[in-house]
Amino acid sequence: MSDAIDLKPLGIDVEEIVRNAPPARLYEYAIRQGSACITAQGALATNSGVKTGRSPKDKRIVDSPESSADIWWGSINVPMADQSFLTNRQRALDYMNTQERVFVCDGFAGWDPKYQLKIRIICLSAYHALFMHNMLIRPSQEELANFGEPDYVIYNSGQFPANPYTTDMTSATSVNLSFERQEFVILGTEYAGEMKKGVFTVMNYLMPKQGVLSMHCSANEGNGGDVSLFFGLSGTGKTTLSADPHRKLIGDDEHCWTDDGIFNIEGGCYAKAIGLTVEREPEIFRAIRPGAVLENVVLDEETREVDYNNTSITENTRCSYPIEYIPNAKVPCVGGHPTNIILLTCDAFGVLPPVSRLTPEQAMYHFISGYTAKVAGTEVGVTEPQATFSACFGAAFLVWHPTKYAELLAERIRKHHARVWLVNTGWTGGAYGAGSRMSLRHTRAIIDAIHDGSLASADAETDPTFGFEVPIKCAGMPDEVLLPRNTWKNPEAFDAAAQNLATLFQENFAQYEDVASEAIKAAGPRISSGVA
Repeated sequence: MSDAIDLKPLGIDVEEIVRNAPPARLYEYAIRQGSACITAQGALATNSGVKTGRSPKDKRIVDSPESSADIWWGSINVPMADQSFLTNRQRALDYMNTQERVFVCDGFAGWDPKYQLKIRIICLSAYHALFMHNMLIRPSQEELANFGEPDYVIYNSGQFPANPYTTDMTSATSVNLSFERQEFVILGTEYAGEMKKGVFTVMNYLMPKQGVLSMHCSANEGNGGDVSLFFGLSGTGKTTLSADPHRKLIGDDEHCWTDDGIFNIEGGCYAKAIGLTVEREPEIFRAIRPGAVLENVVLDEETREVDYNNTSITENTRCSYPIEYIPNAKVPCVGGHPTNIILLTCDAFGVLPPVSRLTPEQAMYHFISGYTAKVAGTEVGVTEPQATFSACFGAAFLVWHPTKYAELLAERIRKHHARVWLVNTGWTGGAYGAGSRMSLRHTRAIIDAIHDGSLASADAETDPTFGFEVPIKCAGMPDEVLLPRNTWKNPEAFDAAAQNLATLFQENFAQYEDVASEAIKAAGPRISSGVA
């Protein structure tokens, strides 16, 4: 049986409290709740209801004198009054108190004991409890017995709507955070990723206050102990390229960089499941077994086999599993100071080189920019490539201004002599529709050359528009592919496309110019005279 705890001091008085139940018991509860079934591979398949992704427009942070000056207020961090937070909190508790049981998941965020947080999840769905059992660092029985009071509590009454007429609310969905009360409230959405990213948002606030850089990135380690970080938005290859059979996986999504090295924030992985095959992603495919949680996938009614290509519910199908399900995971999930930092972008304009070397100032500029591109056909109305910028490759989860994280990154790059690379996994030989997607084989050859050190000393040319160094030799790569202008049939068309992309970078960066240093601004692309 799970350890009994008293939730009455928090305002919760229910008949049964199920705390840190093992996955098998949570399976039983989930199936009885009617929200889940078991796949042929033994994973728990669930449905998150109407919301099949996060609701960033419904996120609110309490505007309090203690933290207000620290927060990057705007469309990402929208302020709310403490009274509105308390109203939503009470609404969540009132709904919990109508139920016969609640589930509690106590765990840790952060593998480094110096910075580790104790997190308590209180929820009504066994699926949510199992999800966070996977995503938090799982305590031993002794640690659980001595857990004490948590640092942060997440109240998840996502099955119950917020009152849209509450002050500061705009819909029946509300995801609220109070740093002062150290509490997080979820209403009106059953998407489990809100809990995971809620913990990350807390770390994104607390860690920089202690001089620690929190990062939305994956990380792995070579046999010699060299660590690489992979930053990138969705579709750039972050998960694929960090899952290297010749290197140990430290983590797939959230990390911190301290004076001692890096540590993973999470105890599990949260991988996209769309199009998953054993050939393309063998480690992830094999991690989907008993204890794993599949979200919003479609099963064969008879065999319970998963159709990973079926997007009738959503394209954002996901799988959550403990990190030890990956055979070459490094547990504890910590590493030394990174040797290489790889910024991944999918440039659908076909302008950026497959690989470029960045100075610390260029690294800060491109880190703040967080560039990738959507391609035609991905959204209604998109008929040509569209630039997408997300500060620090994870703007939705930032709390401080992006330059806070960029300055911490640059400080560590200089102190530990990390090499920084911009790797384009997008198009070559022309933009989307004319050129072709970079070969995964070629991109892996680049990553291998970064790791073996050969690319650091390779001869290079300076890109005339973006200013970074472009290696002109790389084992396993045709020379002409390394210089994108050489791959276009019409060099003048390439020049025009490069200037257009440079303009988009400058227009995006204008929002940061009032706080960015002259050195960072000077590290951006150059617009040729006479170009609009």
